[in-house]
Amino acid sequence: MITNDDTHSITLTRYRAGRLMKKLELVSCQLPKHAYKKAAQEHAAIPNLLDRQFAVTAPNQVWCGDVSFIWTGSRWAYLAVVIDLFARQPVGWAMSHSPDSNLTRQALTMAFERRGQPKGVMYHSDQGCHYTSRKFRRLIWRYRMTQSMSRRGNCWDNSPMERFFRSLKTEWVPTTGYRSFTEAKQRISDYILGYYCRLRPHSYNGGLTPSESEKRYWNNYKPVANIT
Repeated sequence: MITNDDTHSITLTRYRAGRLMKKLELVSCQLPKHAYKKAAQEHAAIPNLLDRQFAVTAPNQVWCGDVSFIWTGSRWAYLAVVIDLFARQPVGWAMSHSPDSNLTRQALTMAFERRGQPKGVMYHSDQGCHYTSRKFRRLIWRYRMTQSMSRRGNCWDNSPMERFFRSLKTEWVPTTGYRSFTEAKQRISDYILGYYCRLRPHSYNGGLTPSESEKRYWNNYKPVANIT
């Protein structure tokens, strides 16, 4: 119930308020709470092979992955991202309304194809069911990768991914989220490809952008010739 200047009361239900807001193209500043669904079954135990050794010497040695949530007008959407640890470069990503293994598989496949199908990559993530599922593990095996996982409930074991999502949400995503899934997907792609990779300096790279850091590595890279 609201009161106007003449002190007349007007009954206002949330449904009526919703219709008026939609008509006036208003967006609520209060986002609903988010909670991931808990897996009903136990999953296979995968060791923490990375063990917080986040400094690597070349691209395509270690990739990290994680999933976060973004508000898209009327419901949550989920963003899976894969980062190459060498220069903290995002190499694969995907969005969906379901945080399942299809989402993480799409992000991994994008990374695998964009990087030229590298061999011997270690893939590190948390213990979410979208990474421990049989479908995802089968894809890891098909790409000839080694899987590593954080210890249960320890976010520091995958801190580069935590920092990436923190940067995305504090630097780019509006506090009220996006108005639609399509808008969110486009704007986040703009952030990853345009701003984060090419314009944003990264402290880990000594002030260089991820793209520039990798470019300098490959410019200085000289493969050793086989002598027969």
